[in-house]
Amino acid sequence: MKKLSFFNKIMWFLNVIATLTLFLACIVPYTSIASLAFISLAVPVLVLFNMLFFLYWLIGRKINMLLSLSVLIYGYITLGSFIAFNGRSNEKIEEDTISLLSYNVLGFHGKGYNEWEISTSSDIIEFAENENPDIICFQEFQPFKIKKHMLKGYPYVINKFEDQNGEISKNLAIYSKFEIINNGKLVFPDTYNGGLYVDMIIQKDTIRVINLHMESFAVRPHNIKYERSDRLFVRLRDSFAKQQRQAVIVSNFINESPYKVIVAGDFNNTQFSKVYFNIKGNLKDSFLEAGHGYGETIKFWKFPFRIDMILTDSSFKVVSHKNYKINISDHEPIMATIKIP
Repeated sequence: MKKLSFFNKIMWFLNVIATLTLFLACIVPYTSIASLAFISLAVPVLVLFNMLFFLYWLIGRKINMLLSLSVLIYGYITLGSFIAFNGRSNEKIEEDTISLLSYNVLGFHGKGYNEWEISTSSDIIEFAENENPDIICFQEFQPFKIKKHMLKGYPYVINKFEDQNGEISKNLAIYSKFEIINNGKLVFPDTYNGGLYVDMIIQKDTIRVINLHMESFAVRPHNIKYERSDRLFVRLRDSFAKQQRQAVIVSNFINESPYKVIVAGDFNNTQFSKVYFNIKGNLKDSFLEAGHGYGETIKFWKFPFRIDMILTDSSFKVVSHKNYKINISDHEPIMATIKIP
C-alpha cells in the first residue's frame, strides 16, 4: 500500500469507523444486547457511507477499497437489501388471491402539535373503502370513532380495546370479508402494546391472521430537545429490550400455530433488527417479494424508515405490494395481494 497523504489518512480513519459500525449492525439481529440495537436504525446511512468510501478509493485506485467492499458484501448476505427491485407488478389479480391492508391510524387523530384536535376517521375509512381490501388490520384503533355507516362491507370484525388502570391500551382491530371462526389476543407483559389474531375460512382452508403493535419508542421529534440525552438513551434501550422479549412471544406463537399465518402490523423497528428477524423466521416479506423502491412507512426527523410489515407463509405467493403516500396518520398504509395455493 502506497503511503497515504494527510487527507487520505483522515478519509481512511473515517472509512474504518464506518466499516466497523456497519459490521456491528450486521451482528445486531444475532445478539440480545439492547444497547447495540440503535445501530440497526442507521443501516441505510452506513451502507451509503461505505459505498461512497468504496468509490472514493476505487477512483483513486487504492487497495483500501477492499475494506468497504468486504463489509458491503457481508452486510448484503446477512441483512439483505433495504431497497426492493421488483418493479411495479402488473400481474392480473386472480380469483384465488386475497388482499390485506395494514395501517397504524394514530387513534384517528391528526399529526403534529395539535394532533388530538383533529379527527381523521372519515378520511382514513374513505381511503380503506376505496381500496377495498379483503382484510384490514388497524393499529392504534379507536372503535368509538367508527360510525355505523362505515366499513359496512366487512361483516366480520374483531377488535382489542381495553382500559387498563385508567389508561387506554394500544388498540387493534381486524376487519374481514371472510368468516372468522376464532380469535384471541397476544399478551405482552408490562406494556399497553400487544397482538390480535383471527382464524378465518379462505377458499375452504383456515388461515390465521395476526395483527401486531410492538413496543413503541414513544418519541416525538419536537419533544426530543426537552429530554436529557442520558434519560432518552435509557428509555430507548428499555424499549428495544421489551421489543425483543415481545418478538420471542410472537415467534413462539407463529411456530405453534396449527394454521398457516399472515402477520401484519407496526413492528416499531426496521428490517435490520433482531425483532424483525425473530418474527420473520421463514416467512416471506411482502415488500421484499413484490415491492419496489425504499418502502418507507414513517418519517422521523424527515428520515424515512420501514417499520410496518406484512409477512406471509412461505408457501404463499405475494402477487403485489403497495406503499401509499396519503399523509393522514404519522404512518403510511401498506397493502399486499397474496395468492394462496
